Amino acid sequence: MRAIGTLLLAISAVLAAPPARAQTYDPAYPICLQRYGIDGSSISCRYASLAQCQAVASGRAAQCITNPYYGRTRRRY
Repeated sequence: MRAIGTLLLAISAVLAAPPARAQTYDPAYPICLQRYGIDGSSISCRYASLAQCQAVASGRAAQCITNPYYGRTRRRY
């Protein structure tokens, strides 16, 4: 009986936790900046326009890409 109570408590704790944002691309912004470097590359999606991103990427080993997940919303039940 004690094991069932512990199991129910663990399941409710997992279900009550907020969802984690593990996605590389932030769906709130349409343009992403992909940077290249010796230690690897990184992607940051926080640009509202291509011109804004290109101004930041100018002179760097970087390129602006469109966000493939922009505007997609998750279903909430």
